[in-house]
Amino acid sequence: MQNIYKETRLLDKRAIDKFLLSEEILVENASIGLKHLIDSLTHLKSVIYIVCGGGNNGADGLALARKLDGDYVVRVYMADQPKTSLCEKEFMRCKAMGIDFVNKLYPCDVVIDCLYGSGFKGELSPEKVKLIEAMNKMAHLRIACDLPSGVGQKVIQTAFRAHYTVVMGGLKSDLFGEQAKDYVGQIRVADLGISRKQYETSSKIKLLEKTDLHLPHRLKRDTHKGEYGHLAILHRKNMQSKEGASVLSALSALAFGVGLVSVVGEIDHLPYSIMKAHQIPKNTTAIAFGMGAGEITSQDLQICRAFPCVLDADVFAYQGLAEELEGMENVVLTPHIKEFANLLKNCGIADLEVWELKAERWIWVEEFCAKYPYITLVLKGANTLIAKDKQIFVCPFGSNNLAKGGSGDVLSGMIASLLAQGSDPLKASINGVLAHALASEKIKSSYGLNPLDLIETVKYL
Repeated sequence: MQNIYKETRLLDKRAIDKFLLSEEILVENASIGLKHLIDSLTHLKSVIYIVCGGGNNGADGLALARKLDGDYVVRVYMADQPKTSLCEKEFMRCKAMGIDFVNKLYPCDVVIDCLYGSGFKGELSPEKVKLIEAMNKMAHLRIACDLPSGVGQKVIQTAFRAHYTVVMGGLKSDLFGEQAKDYVGQIRVADLGISRKQYETSSKIKLLEKTDLHLPHRLKRDTHKGEYGHLAILHRKNMQSKEGASVLSALSALAFGVGLVSVVGEIDHLPYSIMKAHQIPKNTTAIAFGMGAGEITSQDLQICRAFPCVLDADVFAYQGLAEELEGMENVVLTPHIKEFANLLKNCGIADLEVWELKAERWIWVEEFCAKYPYITLVLKGANTLIAKDKQIFVCPFGSNNLAKGGSGDVLSGMIASLLAQGSDPLKASINGVLAHALASEKIKSSYGLNPLDLIETVKYL
């Protein structure tokens, strides 16, 4: 796992105060990080445009120009006059070296975005929108310094679309917003004069890595199905229910290691590997409920209280949910963004439009977890968030092929499977989300995913 920070200004200050560095040293090393990436990606004498703002992000770009000039054809476009002392100093150095400053942008090999960094939180002016749109069209290779310009907006209309983003010092949460995924490209972290280990402090937000996945491998040879749990999936037959959702969850749970799966309720057609029951089996070790459930009753949720459980989908529209969640431990909630809006509303936390929630989901995940610190929340999305109490984990993996009906039911079944096998809710959520995302990446079609294909792929991770 890697640390993620909402901002790194305090880390910069700590590096300066504790290790006797300076802002100038930080800028110098930021530009070295950019140069290392450029050297690895393009050939000598490539035409490189560096688009600079007037702040310290612009200073990084100007310092980079000093280092590239001579080996490459370097042109600097100043979108703003220097505003900080560092930017002014780097500007004068480039002038003294005879760096080529230009007033127009032309097609080139590489464009470097040093316009705005992670400190930008406002709205882009019409002039900057036109500039960024031009930058997105002018080069074969696009690299952003710290954060693609425009990504800091609450709702992204226009932003620099980077192939690579070189992050200065440590990872920022803005890189992992839902909309940001279409703009940041591959992320590289540049050291700022000290090792990353010395620069960083512990953070409550973590980025998950592939090595964090722990699959439910069976090690014993002398064993039987009863040792791997019994998952009960509650199915309620009504006008709004969808039995396919329950079946997909059941199949994915079985594929992810649970010993037994029963669908409890009135259901017409089940695969032979899934048992049908009219009551909760006595040896049940976990419950999943909500997938395609339609109407929800208090009695349903009271049943769930007695077991580790996953609650999904239609549960979040239940208006009495706030009272039902009080004191409910060993529970995982798995909403997508629209369902999360319903969850917040029905829990009396906030009444938000989906676009508002998407723009500030970090805030509202923290708000929910502050009210229900004993609940594990899985907020599904392009970068899925797994949160409990003050901890947040970000899963950056997964393909856009998951935007398909049924893929969420598969995830619910996988997490419930791990709960039934004895995993705690947070670990079950982390491993379920990672396995689900990595399985989707093995299915190469961006549009042709079938939830059954996803279940089949999970078996062979």
